[in-house]
Amino acid sequence: MGETGARRWRGWPATVAGAAGNERLTALTGAVLLVGFAAEGVTILNLGRLLTLHIFLGLLLIGPVALKTCSTCYRFFRYYTGSEPYVRRGPPSPMLRVLGPLVTLTSLAVLGSGVGLAVTGPGPGEAGWLNFHVESFLLWFVVMTVHVLAYAWRLPRILLGHWARRIRAPRGGAIRWLLVGTSLLAGLLLAHLTGHLAAPWR
Repeated sequence: MGETGARRWRGWPATVAGAAGNERLTALTGAVLLVGFAAEGVTILNLGRLLTLHIFLGLLLIGPVALKTCSTCYRFFRYYTGSEPYVRRGPPSPMLRVLGPLVTLTSLAVLGSGVGLAVTGPGPGEAGWLNFHVESFLLWFVVMTVHVLAYAWRLPRILLGHWARRIRAPRGGAIRWLLVGTSLLAGLLLAHLTGHLAAPWR
């Protein structure tokens, strides 16, 4: 690796985790999750036929959910520890400060209970996991609906606004795409390795 490449590699955390880069990474991951959870919602309409796909998508989304949780928590951490670029961009909105933890906790509850159901399988332990999965999903749906209505309109501005205004996008775009792609591949690998868990439910 040349000297220029080495400097770029050493500087990539600042590039990706800078205030503007972090915002774009969070928005990009959020857009992926919006599509993924929409597809997951479609499977709920016919779980009898689409249960295998429902479980597969749930496992696949674990990777992007983990990435978005990390990027959001990083923003909070940098702002509240006084990082100048984050402080200069202003505090997280009051809505985000309230919804953020709820979105994270309910998402983890839904996915975690889904994994618990898949691992336990039909049987004596099914009822507890199923009740928790359904209840956490209902709470997640309410929280996520508010979250999407509050923030979905910002996605085009964050992801595409630099083209409309001819403003240069934050550096590190390739690395952000790499992180999102890696999170999807990690989820895909997890879904592939544990796909057999859906068999007893069929």
